[in-house]
Amino acid sequence: MKPILLFICTFCLFNCKGNTQKEPQKNYNVSKTEAEWKKQLSDKEFHVLREAGTERAFSSDLNKNYESGIYVCKACKTPLFKSEHKYDSGSGWPSFDREIEGNVAFSTDYNLGYARTEEHCATCGGHLGHVFNDGPKKTTGKRHCVNGVSLTFIPKK
Repeated sequence: MKPILLFICTFCLFNCKGNTQKEPQKNYNVSKTEAEWKKQLSDKEFHVLREAGTERAFSSDLNKNYESGIYVCKACKTPLFKSEHKYDSGSGWPSFDREIEGNVAFSTDYNLGYARTEEHCATCGGHLGHVFNDGPKKTTGKRHCVNGVSLTFIPKK
């Protein structure tokens, strides 16, 4: 009886998540059903923006885009990043040293077994990528590693 009880207690202890690992549900200004998002977005865009997927490294044309302009959310057109804050991180994804303040929301992602800062569009909740502390030391020290498929580039006129 004792070995079974010990097993059950151990199992419960290691399989329970604490409240610190739960992110609060957020209501976004742009809210659509899954069917509406699927109708609007391509399969790849839906996978990244709505299912928190990741595009293959070096697959985005935006990775090496250095034109002047602004990067907006593919799903709702909210301005997210300015071209003057983009840099080549060598990671294979478009990288920025800062976001347009107030337009990007952050949460904690434990999907790989450790905490990472995940970033979302603050207007529609679309998954953008992750933020790391290995960016340019001369500016913010941050690397916003963003899936290019989650962005639309609007050139400066």
